[in-house]
Amino acid sequence: MPQILCLLLLLLLLFPTLALSQAACPLNFTVLSDLIPPSAASQTGIDVPTECHYIQQGLRLVESDYLRRTGFFLPPLNSSTSCWNSYQSLINSLIPNFNILSSCGFNSSWISQGCVGIDTRKDFEDRVGNATISSLVSSCNQSLLSGSPCAVCYTSLSNLHLNGTSIGNVSDCSTFPFVYAGAFANYLGPTDTGTAKCLFSLDFTGSSGGSGRTWVVILAVICGVGLCVGVSAIWVFRRRKKGRMIRRRRKGGPGQVEERGLDTFKESTNFTRFSFDEIKRSTKNFSRDYIIGRGGYGNVYRGLLDDGTEVALKRFKNCSAAGDTNFAHEVEVIASVRHVNLVGLRGYCIATTQYEGHQRIIVCDLMKNGSLHDHLFGSSGTKLSWPLRQKIALGTARGLSYLHHGAQPAIIHRDIKASNILLDQRFEPKVADFGLAKFTPEGMTHMSTRVAGTMGYVAPEYALYGQLTERSDVYSFGVVLLELLSGKKALMANEDQPYLITDWAWSLVRNGQALDVIEDGMPELGTPEVMEQYVLVAVLCSHPQLYARPTMDQVVKMLETEITVPTIPERPIPLVADIDDIERSVSSSSGQMSTPRGYQAYTFENDRNYNNNNNSNSDSIQEGTTSSGKSK
Repeated sequence: MPQILCLLLLLLLLFPTLALSQAACPLNFTVLSDLIPPSAASQTGIDVPTECHYIQQGLRLVESDYLRRTGFFLPPLNSSTSCWNSYQSLINSLIPNFNILSSCGFNSSWISQGCVGIDTRKDFEDRVGNATISSLVSSCNQSLLSGSPCAVCYTSLSNLHLNGTSIGNVSDCSTFPFVYAGAFANYLGPTDTGTAKCLFSLDFTGSSGGSGRTWVVILAVICGVGLCVGVSAIWVFRRRKKGRMIRRRRKGGPGQVEERGLDTFKESTNFTRFSFDEIKRSTKNFSRDYIIGRGGYGNVYRGLLDDGTEVALKRFKNCSAAGDTNFAHEVEVIASVRHVNLVGLRGYCIATTQYEGHQRIIVCDLMKNGSLHDHLFGSSGTKLSWPLRQKIALGTARGLSYLHHGAQPAIIHRDIKASNILLDQRFEPKVADFGLAKFTPEGMTHMSTRVAGTMGYVAPEYALYGQLTERSDVYSFGVVLLELLSGKKALMANEDQPYLITDWAWSLVRNGQALDVIEDGMPELGTPEVMEQYVLVAVLCSHPQLYARPTMDQVVKMLETEITVPTIPERPIPLVADIDDIERSVSSSSGQMSTPRGYQAYTFENDRNYNNNNNSNSDSIQEGTTSSGKSK
């Protein structure tokens, strides 16, 4: 026996990892399982990217609980295996035959790796400072179940950028503020239903199981019978109510404000409903000096709320009861999305006054640096540096990628242009103005709809045939990216007639002069390889043929990494072409490459090779744009 004990001791001294590998997991996955309803088990087909995203978010909630209990963000490295095993046991009860590590491409050690230099609560607080911590607590120390407090907290966290290097792809620097806020900034803790939903995108309030569906059917039958019985009474009631409202308005005194609900917009919305008096005070009675933007819908005003918060107010003009649908639609779209690169909704105002009539106002965060259009084509004379342009391009791409691939249902914006890209105080871009946005029904590849948008930014297949797809937004993004790189407008003018920036940029790329697209005199130029990469991505996105354009998640991947831009297909001869265009198209069936990443004539063989070479990156594209810390 003494010999055996000595042998074991010797083995532990020589191979310490044998002891380390047996460390128990300090994470408490019970806090997550307690939140998940019994009916949440997967019954049918598994969407791997979606499941992996929720698995990541669930892990962050558990880490937030661990931080709250111990002061450490991540478990020790020697407990990685046991922690994955514990998590796998929970997942087995929800998604049978789904292996976390192999299905999601995770590495076992990643569960204990995150942001370099930040291991404990003290490390985090020392890095961000007391003022920032106080701001987080002020924004997040309340119930986050309703939309407006959640939006304020989420925006505050999204604007906090940690300076650090990330390891692995389960927890990185950009997720640490959310883990910290769940643990300490919110008094209810990460296991609160509202905190889990807001900070970790985990909604456990509903159930998709069979019993839930049974209740839905029962309620539907009851509602159907009740509807048939009560429709006549409701009609009579509304007729009488409308008559009373008309008589009341006729008797009302000057300035009397009467608010009424929208039939198409639920009064139960979680966002703040501002009174018309609050709105008037915040804008000095809609002073012209407070106007910061104008459009076909009306004016945008800057405002100062009673609590000192600066906001932007979009006031719809020519409002009527018949036009309430458009207002409600835009509020619905903005309220349904939440991303660091999408403008955030604070609230709305619905009112009817004797003299102003119907008032419909959306209240959003104020973007202090105006729009991208202001900086590119305004009168300031100061040119954006390359690092700022790179940041704006990548942030805009991430916002669009979220709309197309992260939002449920997916959203097509339909009006991407420089004036709808707003910039906050840190020049972080925010996609704005969802008045023309369309929800995409699941499984639908395209929609035929009335053409809307701005000349120069509208994709050809949409302008000519009304065929709307997510690639229509990709085309508009390509035009905006070319404007950002060149400082030139989408529609350019010469002595004879206007022409498109897309045609101008294509002619330069085709002739091996991609870098000539870059604006002269741009401060802090980047490396030629990176700048050329951005030009090629812009030209590829703005290709007139739909099949040639990448998806927005592929665009994000090409902009944030050195992944090779695929060969750019030949463009068709323009509808209005002179003899030089025709001769050039006929005489040159293949172009010359300016660099290894330059233009090449498109062939199906090249396209097949590109897809094969980059297929390994495709799974991580959506992961990086919808659930990674960078996109938050």
